[in-house]
Amino acid sequence: VYKRQAQPRPGGAGDFVANVFVLAQALDPVTFSVAPEFSNERNTLGMNGSGPIEMLAREMSVDLQTQATGLADGDHTLTTKSVNFDVTISGGEVVASEGIDTDLVIKPFHQAGVVVSLREFTVNAMNHHHGMQAEERFDLNPDKSFDSDFDEDNVHRELTVGDITAATVWQAQLGVPGRVMPRGKKARAIVKHGEQLFDDAGCTSCHVPEMRLESRYFVEPNPFNPPGTCSDPTVCPAYSYDMTKKGEGPLLKKSKKGGAIVRAYTDLKRHTLCDDESHPDPIRFFCNEQLAQGRPDQNGVPGTEFFLTRKLWDVGNSAPYGHRGDITTIFEAILLHGGEARTSRDNFATLDDGDQTAVVKFLKTLQVVPPKRGRE
Repeated sequence: VYKRQAQPRPGGAGDFVANVFVLAQALDPVTFSVAPEFSNERNTLGMNGSGPIEMLAREMSVDLQTQATGLADGDHTLTTKSVNFDVTISGGEVVASEGIDTDLVIKPFHQAGVVVSLREFTVNAMNHHHGMQAEERFDLNPDKSFDSDFDEDNVHRELTVGDITAATVWQAQLGVPGRVMPRGKKARAIVKHGEQLFDDAGCTSCHVPEMRLESRYFVEPNPFNPPGTCSDPTVCPAYSYDMTKKGEGPLLKKSKKGGAIVRAYTDLKRHTLCDDESHPDPIRFFCNEQLAQGRPDQNGVPGTEFFLTRKLWDVGNSAPYGHRGDITTIFEAILLHGGEARTSRDNFATLDDGDQTAVVKFLKTLQVVPPKRGRE
């Protein structure tokens, strides 16, 4: 039976058959086994609304770094867009951090939160999955001699700076997910009730319903791009557009003073979703990854933190769920939360059947909607 690999359309989340094996490019583990000891199998996330997400992460990173400047040695809590990050300062440097790397740069892409920008994501994916090298990663890299055919396949300059910019901007301008409400007063009341229960259970402490951008513009390139991904506007010329006016649509909703509202249901922070083995009834579904944690390939993500808070604004039509895409229902996905989400999960589990159904019905209204349908 044929199943679409982009849910619900190009740019959307991948079906199970589109899973990738993270770190295979470095370890080649899948030649031996797809078990977690040898590979990290992950489902591909949807890219709708990724332009606003990158800009949100960028503003948060600037804010966190500014707050950390000049702080005395010791433990501190930094807060940006109502999200708290605990850090430890020593000798004027951040030496430990919770939910974010010590460089205090929010990395909103990849499920483990290790990729800064759409541009870095694109350069990586083109090389790993398509065997095509971007000149900014290889030809323009000052640590390597100029080579316009890095992989020696007799195809020179496979991806120019302009090619990567075009692919980046296309992803950035994909329509922002929105709400699809049911018809009928009774059905709408159930959804509204489920939304309140979702908040009452504590789910919104991580799945933050909305955050505000100070600027409405998507600006390329990202100054936080790592080496090998263009960050210099003199090399990859700056390009920007107003995300409340241009793009595939639906577009972002404007807020006051030149800003915009991002209703993504995430805090862009890494969390532990895995119960400790000493728990009397441990939930350890999200503990299966063994290779990525602490590896330089994955930015040294601590073994106590596994995944970035999933954006829920497309959850209603982006199944399957979970980091491996092996969860088929929203209900099951909720019940498999452990660790920092255990209390919220248990609060949901104690609801009666009708209330649990109401929460799921609310989440199903969060969807990728057809292009140019209009603003949120």
